[in-house]
Amino acid sequence: MTVWGGEADKAAYQARIDLAKEKFPDYTITLQLIPSENYEQKVQTMISSKTGPDIMQVAENVNVYASKKQLVPIDDYLSQGGLDLESTFGPVGANYAWDGATYGVPDRSGAMVLYYNKDLFDEAGVDYPSADWDWDAFLDAAKKLTDPAKGQFGFGGVGWWPQWFSLVAQNGGNVLDPESGAPGVNSPEAVEALQFAYDLYFTHKVAPTSVDYSNMGPDMGADGAFQQGLVAMNATGFWGVGGNAAIEGLNWDIAPFFHGAQQAVSAFGSALVIPTAAKNPQGSFEIIQFLTSAEGQAPIADKGQDVPANLELQESDTFLDPEWLEADVDLQAFPDSADMIFTPKFIPEWNEMQKAIEDAMASFWLGESDAQATADDLQGRLERVIKPTK
Repeated sequence: MTVWGGEADKAAYQARIDLAKEKFPDYTITLQLIPSENYEQKVQTMISSKTGPDIMQVAENVNVYASKKQLVPIDDYLSQGGLDLESTFGPVGANYAWDGATYGVPDRSGAMVLYYNKDLFDEAGVDYPSADWDWDAFLDAAKKLTDPAKGQFGFGGVGWWPQWFSLVAQNGGNVLDPESGAPGVNSPEAVEALQFAYDLYFTHKVAPTSVDYSNMGPDMGADGAFQQGLVAMNATGFWGVGGNAAIEGLNWDIAPFFHGAQQAVSAFGSALVIPTAAKNPQGSFEIIQFLTSAEGQAPIADKGQDVPANLELQESDTFLDPEWLEADVDLQAFPDSADMIFTPKFIPEWNEMQKAIEDAMASFWLGESDAQATADDLQGRLERVIKPTK
């Protein structure tokens, strides 16, 4: 079983494998952990040389592998095993499919949530955020929480693709068509969402620009600025829980991400798949089905690694009231966000798409290009690299 990550991930995955060994004593299950930055290159090399793993972790690039016929379709296994992805994992159950076939079982899946500094809210007399917040309520709070004299900003920003993709989806648009994968980033709905993002930085000035972050200190970003009390709100994933809990004196909590015309929020997740080099695909699936059950995912919650994809476990005290977390944090924000999760179409050209986004959006986040011009530029770049499915 090949996964990416560091020591904390290794401990959580090994604990799960140990449970699987008890469940399947006839199988020898070995964990191979590869650092994230080297993962895709090493996995592709193993698959190409027919030495690939029997079980593998994937994320948004799942269809980079599936389109090359490097993964085993699992629809028959799902049917035989009685595993309903939608009822077990919610909307993310449909994420790992391509060209009419399913390839992965969701393993980790936490929505992006809104972290907020309770002391800064109290000082400004602003009510704490809730799932009821729309764009107007969020912006009103962000303005009140911004204090140039203190170098304090209301919000950490939306420059990362899961953040501004969420705004587009909230406004009824799609960067990629959910069915065909065709780009649609220059639609009126998407442009309006990009304009809202632009205004946070350059009109209302409630979010730090890259220059502002540089002035705060070396290698400063939204996570660090939030922990130092320089931004009052920050939108990010589950990993912020452990990071913030380690900061002495930081008085914080989390809430579901605000919404636009509709509720939509990105999630950060991964799935387990079976490479075509697997020696025993049926056995691989049996192990995956156990590992993604509430019992098999329990160490994810026990060790504070991430949000388990299994909805039953998300709603349990194992996740909501873990022993490792001393801070009084409303982890219910994650299961409360489960129905809001949207996922952009995972396409075989995912890596090329990310490069196109980085190149097209660079001047936008510097305030040198407006929303419409940026959307038109990005649309053209995406049309040149993406081949929509029929």
